[in-house]
Amino acid sequence: MSEKEISWDLTEVFKGSDDPKITAVIEDLDKRAKTFIDNYKDKINSPSFSIDNLLELLRKQEKFSADLFELSMFSRLTFAANMTIPENRELNNRVEEFSAKIRKELTFLELEIGKLVYEKENIVNDSKLANYKHVLEKLRRLHPHKLSEIEEQLIIEKDQYGVKGWQQLQSKWLNTRKFVIEVEGEPKSLSYGEANGLLSHRDQSTRKSANKSIYGLLGIDQDIFSSAMHNIVSDWSKISKRRNYDSPMYQSLIANDVDQETIDNLMKAIEEHAVIYQRYLKLKAKLLNLPKLGCEDVVAPLLDAPDMKYSWENAQEIILEAYGNFDNDFLSTAKDMFERNHIDASPRFGKRNGAFCSTWYSGKTSYILQSFNGSLGNIYTLAHELGHAVHGYMATREQTFSNARSPMVIAEVASIFGELLVTDLLLAKAKSNEEKKAILSKVLDGAGMATFQVSARVWFEQSMYNEVEQGKYLDGKTISKLWTAARDKIYGDSVEWFEEMDWEWTMKPHYYMPNFRFYNYPYVFAQLFVYSLYQKYLDEGESFIPKLKQLLRAGGSKSPKEYGELMGLDITKPDFWKLGMKQYERFVDELEKLVE
Repeated sequence: MSEKEISWDLTEVFKGSDDPKITAVIEDLDKRAKTFIDNYKDKINSPSFSIDNLLELLRKQEKFSADLFELSMFSRLTFAANMTIPENRELNNRVEEFSAKIRKELTFLELEIGKLVYEKENIVNDSKLANYKHVLEKLRRLHPHKLSEIEEQLIIEKDQYGVKGWQQLQSKWLNTRKFVIEVEGEPKSLSYGEANGLLSHRDQSTRKSANKSIYGLLGIDQDIFSSAMHNIVSDWSKISKRRNYDSPMYQSLIANDVDQETIDNLMKAIEEHAVIYQRYLKLKAKLLNLPKLGCEDVVAPLLDAPDMKYSWENAQEIILEAYGNFDNDFLSTAKDMFERNHIDASPRFGKRNGAFCSTWYSGKTSYILQSFNGSLGNIYTLAHELGHAVHGYMATREQTFSNARSPMVIAEVASIFGELLVTDLLLAKAKSNEEKKAILSKVLDGAGMATFQVSARVWFEQSMYNEVEQGKYLDGKTISKLWTAARDKIYGDSVEWFEEMDWEWTMKPHYYMPNFRFYNYPYVFAQLFVYSLYQKYLDEGESFIPKLKQLLRAGGSKSPKEYGELMGLDITKPDFWKLGMKQYERFVDELEKLVE
């Protein structure tokens, strides 16, 4: 990897944490919020409030939301890249408190508009509001679960210093700790980002040391994480009942625009097809000359794999070629992201773990954060996040703010598709069977985690709610038992686990995120959705590309079911998920042929 610091340039948004423009924006947003209150509070459901009035309000609301999002995005990104800098922490806290204040003040908008369209369904189909049809449909679905304005405001206040506090604690703990790891026999004190990069190291003892160090340290402090988890789960269980949701998962179904039966079909397909993943894991044990995989071997490189280390420049070349082979718009987006320094890729102490892409609506561009260590896995992460950027570029140019953001189950389409494009390119360029095996193993590792291991997280989360709703307390050992039971539904007897891995649940940020429980099944949904799409692409060739771009440009203006229909697929049928499974099985078959 290049020694040069690869950090993003956020100056297109604001010049820095101390930019005076930030205060000016906050003051302006504050004034505009008061104008909303003066002009619309208690008036939206009056007889004199017309369709034209509603249209004007929705447009003003979009502009306001885009400006508030821009401010919040900058503070989040600045903080995520450098959490230990006091100015970044202060700005993030300031903006979060301001955003919570604004959400409280404007709670009435969603309540009153929701009531309007719930009681007068014909409004949703008015031609003047065509651009907002899907937005209003979702508000209508959500309205029966809304509480009074004061109750909604109190929930915002509660979450500001409740679940958000737990989230910050979990993130800060991970990113302000040093992990002592034996790297090829030499002890090193590393940040989480550096330590996490060793989980797929070529040396088994290094992988084992990294796993034991990370999860062992998490286990030592498990009381912190179990307290967080018990309180988050208990809190959401109470809120779900107060909102009269069908289940703790129900809010996520509304947010993702799907129904329970579709997700039940998805999870049933996963359970039925876990044997495919187990088949791969047993094949991988054979490739590693092991009787059975240890947990440190699940994402290990193969023994005979070439030393596939990449510089930052190599990574750019691979992704630009893969995207360019598919479509010019994919290529131009990726180029733009690199050329404008919109990617923060260097590992550093105090940097948020994981990777993400944040789309800036007003700027019609995106920003990516990851920790690039030069591994093949890092190439796939970068390709994945650049796929999100492609989606963001296309949607923000076609849709207004309300429709630009897709539900999570669709938001992963371009990113997973980008990974498959990179796979095709790397396999085509592979110089030996050993290199092909290494690539296929990496793909099967990644897709196996996203499809199968993430499914275990869904069952795990469901089981925690079941326990709490039966009046049980979630201490660390109880949570670990629930985690290992869910994990074993996926892995069966194909992997040996050491004790420290019982604490794996502690470091997954998705469980700690405010206002969004059951964050995991959308990844599983998206993985199989895209695998189904990719098979259609291989069958249809270039005629498929315009349809995919139409889906990406549509943003969140349609439901996932409608997107499936656009691509000639019915996501409500169990057979749909089986179609996606076939793509994963094809990769296993291809690897198996190379092993024979």
